[in-house]
Amino acid sequence: MRNWSRLRSLSGREMVFLAHCLAVVAVVRLGLTFSSYNWLRSMVTRLDARNTASLGDLRRVAWGVAAAARFVPGASCLTQALAGQYLLARRGSASNIRIGVERDTGKQLKAHAWLVSGNHIVLGGSMSGFAPLVDHGQ
Repeated sequence: MRNWSRLRSLSGREMVFLAHCLAVVAVVRLGLTFSSYNWLRSMVTRLDARNTASLGDLRRVAWGVAAAARFVPGASCLTQALAGQYLLARRGSASNIRIGVERDTGKQLKAHAWLVSGNHIVLGGSMSGFAPLVDHGQ
């Protein structure tokens, strides 16, 4: 019930943006299922994204992707990072997808992905306890 009241409290513009985020997250999730990460990333990097995003844009994308991901089964951190990178790139804003592994996990390998723009972590939370492996920029 609480989620419905939140949804009803959104403005028309916020609803449209959330619907757009939901579509992007779903398409990226399907793309990762039926294609490859490198192919999807190449689709995103074709967009000319060289500008620095405003903090407001970063917060909006973080909110939209995180909210939409709750409705898409299996929307992993990588799915969210790719979706966020696409949304920022469509506005001409550059970002990186950073992939790392958790330190000191014993025999289990635990990986995580973040979306980073400038000095800001947009999606993925804290990087503490992780060793970075790759940094895929625009």
